[in-house]
Amino acid sequence: MKAIRFHAHGGPDVLRYEDAPDPFPAPGEALVRVRACALNHLDIWERAGLPRVRIPLPHISGSDVAGEVVSCDGEGVRAGQRVMLQPGVSCGRCAACVSGRDHECPCYEVLGYMNHAGGYAELVTVPAQNLVPIPDEIDFVHAAAFPLTFLTAWHMLIARAGLQRGEDVLVLAAGSGVGQAAIQIAVLHGARVFATAGSPAKLERARALGASEVIDHYAQDVAEEIKRLTNRRGVDVVIEHVGEATWPKSVRSLARGGRLVTCGATTGGRGAVDLHALFAKRLSILGSYMGAKGELLRAARFFFTGELTPVVDRTCPLADAAEAQRRLEASEQFGKIVLEVP
Repeated sequence: MKAIRFHAHGGPDVLRYEDAPDPFPAPGEALVRVRACALNHLDIWERAGLPRVRIPLPHISGSDVAGEVVSCDGEGVRAGQRVMLQPGVSCGRCAACVSGRDHECPCYEVLGYMNHAGGYAELVTVPAQNLVPIPDEIDFVHAAAFPLTFLTAWHMLIARAGLQRGEDVLVLAAGSGVGQAAIQIAVLHGARVFATAGSPAKLERARALGASEVIDHYAQDVAEEIKRLTNRRGVDVVIEHVGEATWPKSVRSLARGGRLVTCGATTGGRGAVDLHALFAKRLSILGSYMGAKGELLRAARFFFTGELTPVVDRTCPLADAAEAQRRLEASEQFGKIVLEVP
């Protein structure tokens, strides 16, 4: 098969479009012909190298995949079935998995990260339990753009923050995958959304997704704007995934009893909190990582009916993965960049 692999860590130039061995499914697994694979920042971190993480080389990235089942060692799925893949891989047997908390499995891993080759390829194998059938009217590009970011944002807002109708939500970096998903999910659940972005075009697109107010995080003080827009109250929930660059203002934007939920740190992992404010304002700082398959299935119901729609920034041929990663690394996109596989 053809695949994008890297044999050493470095910049986008280490990505090679080359022949790779076809994967063979183990018992309980499915073989899927990849038709589309969406990019995530995890792909960039894998390629560049992560401290204290040894990724097997050569490596195939790609966590967000849609395609057709070639074969499946499992019931209820036929060859040719159109599917998107649950991006979290778990054992399926432990107490966490059988109780619907597969994202807490001791063996939990993201597809395309360490031990499971990802979707930057013509073929991929996954546990049969990771197959999510998609309706015929859902195209592969949008199906690939949905799973990881919408699962992550759903888990942050619903499971971790416990979002209630009528609450105020601040979404950082509206043009990111998690950002555009979080805006839509928050609006779907009756929240008022404030969103940040770094250009007038991205701010307008955030409004089009349902944000009531938008803030230019380069030209304006986000915390001060939130105080002004909420009559000095602050917001109930902050969806934070940027890290060091935005952390202090994200915390300052919270109302009394507010919850900050973080799933990432693209600008660095250091964030300080004034403990006096933490206890006096009864703030909650919550970590969030991916989510359970059941949450993905609940979110997918709204995707299949058109109430949630992943924003696709652009599509590229698989062979152009290096250029696609350059665009994502420069934060030029709004929404998801998707690789199409012939």
